[in-house]
Amino acid sequence: MELQNHNILSCKSTHTSTTLTHSEDEPQINDFCSADPFVLSFINLSYSVNIRRPKMVLPFCRNKDRDDHENIGITKLLLKDISGQAREGEIMAVVGASGSGKSTLIDALAGRIEKESLKGSVTLNGQVLESRVLKTISAYVMQDDLLFPMLTVEETLMFSAEFRLPRSISKQKKRATVQALIDQLGLQSVANTVIGDEGHRGVSGGERRRVSIGVDIIHDPILVFLDEPTSGLDSTSAFMVVKVLQRIAKSGSIVIMSVHQPSNRIMSLLDNLIFLSRGQTIYSGKPTSLLQFFEEFGHPIPKNENPTEFALDLIRELEESSDRITNLVEFNESWVQHTMKNPHKLCDKPSIALEDAIKASISKGKLVTAGNTTTRSDSNSNSISSVPSFVNPFWTETIVIAKRLLTNSRRMPQLFGIRLVATLVTGFILSTFYWQLDDSPKGVKRRFDFLVFTLMNVFLNCLEEIPVFIQERYIFMREAAYNTYRHSSYVLAHSIVSVPSFIVLSFTLAVTNFWAVGLSGGLSGFFFFFVTIFASFWAGSSLMTFISGLVSHQMSALCIGACTIMFFLACSGFIFSRHEISPYWIWLHYISLIKYPYQGLLINEYGDPAKCFSRGVQLFDSTTFVDLSESMKIKMLESMSSVLGSNFTSSRCFVNGPKILELRGMTDISKWHCLWFTIAWGFFFRVLFYLTLLFGSKNKRI
Repeated sequence: MELQNHNILSCKSTHTSTTLTHSEDEPQINDFCSADPFVLSFINLSYSVNIRRPKMVLPFCRNKDRDDHENIGITKLLLKDISGQAREGEIMAVVGASGSGKSTLIDALAGRIEKESLKGSVTLNGQVLESRVLKTISAYVMQDDLLFPMLTVEETLMFSAEFRLPRSISKQKKRATVQALIDQLGLQSVANTVIGDEGHRGVSGGERRRVSIGVDIIHDPILVFLDEPTSGLDSTSAFMVVKVLQRIAKSGSIVIMSVHQPSNRIMSLLDNLIFLSRGQTIYSGKPTSLLQFFEEFGHPIPKNENPTEFALDLIRELEESSDRITNLVEFNESWVQHTMKNPHKLCDKPSIALEDAIKASISKGKLVTAGNTTTRSDSNSNSISSVPSFVNPFWTETIVIAKRLLTNSRRMPQLFGIRLVATLVTGFILSTFYWQLDDSPKGVKRRFDFLVFTLMNVFLNCLEEIPVFIQERYIFMREAAYNTYRHSSYVLAHSIVSVPSFIVLSFTLAVTNFWAVGLSGGLSGFFFFFVTIFASFWAGSSLMTFISGLVSHQMSALCIGACTIMFFLACSGFIFSRHEISPYWIWLHYISLIKYPYQGLLINEYGDPAKCFSRGVQLFDSTTFVDLSESMKIKMLESMSSVLGSNFTSSRCFVNGPKILELRGMTDISKWHCLWFTIAWGFFFRVLFYLTLLFGSKNKRI
């Protein structure tokens, strides 16, 4: 095996490299056929978007010809015929001013642009990669540091190892891998420091950036893409980050990053440069050739001046005139023609087949994700097809996600503490407002009010789920985009982690209110009250997570969530009974999330036919005769008895529990069915939440 791998790695290209004709001191530039184990080639990449300009126009003021013209919009070219190559062991930097197309090119190479929209080809060792394989053998580090703030550096990398390394690797080996990565990233001194955020002091910006890199390269990928990894860092921190990237490249990876304005020290670490302007290539080659390039163009770079600063200033000046920037683009094309053989043509047969290169890379310890699968497979099998889409099974992913969520939330107890105190205070206030309600008609009305206010407290409490997920949203998108775990694993873990808090909140509210208000049913009634409140927390939380998955803007999501709760309240049967709703709007009553727990709690209170809630003179409590003396009310009952021919006495029951439910239209389903419907609504919204994540969080350009 070692001899075979040696033969693979020592394979020579049948194409020879050429020497620059401009200077004997210039380094040789190979064409696209290379003896390097991995060569990423991209040919004539072009990408454009159609920008529409919608206008608010009144219907009667529409001009069809003008509107059709405006709907065409403007086509903006973001990339135009970009070609180049990146080799194993090297760092390629895409340089340019803001808006030049740097991030777009990185996205194109990383497979983050839909294939239908991107023109040209991207190949690894001459082979176009499927999206599934590309996600497995590559890593993409975003410009923003998306990390859980209350996890330490070591914990963050360890959780990443749990996700990206197969479960066949022991915990000790994973921990050793994490320690080695911490050493490689230069994070030994902050290994036990939390990441931190605006409210918690943590690691520095440069250290956080290195942690972000480590999270995505824990499985030792072959391709590493980084979108401006030095953005926002001081020169020393930026240099340290690129120094880390150089070590990663030397370990056997292809590193491609975008950078706005690299310093001279950073330039010394780079192997290849691509300068972009308005989506076009201004320069493509070695950093050492930059001086000669601009000298031959007629704008020599002064001594002791940063070449990239001079180049960017010159490009910005030339961009003021389309003709002048076109001259620079054309000069670059002619310059490349003189310094490189066949610059836009790939070899028909790469020196090393991709499958052989991957096998050789795995045998050296890289691409840990696929290593376990490949070593078990037959030696003649296709190593690319054997790479799994997901490293770990569904249940392993769910457990690790749940553990991480619990660890992060446990270190921010104030979030749950505020929620618990709010529930406790609200429950205490409600219990004092509705202290020991009796069974009179007035007590019946106040029970209606108490139950609906209790449920409103529950559902409004669930609005807290919206900012929590929106803060995690982009972390999830980054991890799920490269098959770190399944969408379903995240949804299930998120659901499981929330259950203990719902139990505590529900029990707190039930204990605070049930006996203080004087609700019916004894222990069995208390149990049903507690379970119904728990089901309401579950359903309300599921609804809010669905809304947060559907709407990414926090204030908009909160507004939609609050309005939805109000809408459900109006249709729940509290304001209007079922009999009072028009037939063509009755469906609104049945989709109201508050209807089912509200009806279940009412049945729990008034389901006993032996219990009376309006007896004798209490018949007049809800009428204008309520202020009459009791003796006068008794005489009125006697008069009613003689007129109606019925025995209306002071002990006769006029309204029992089932009659109250009938008058309110709450007899269509039983209380246990109400409970199951509430729980089922929770599962329904969790499924919708899953679908929003699956189809709405692709993290790709169209």
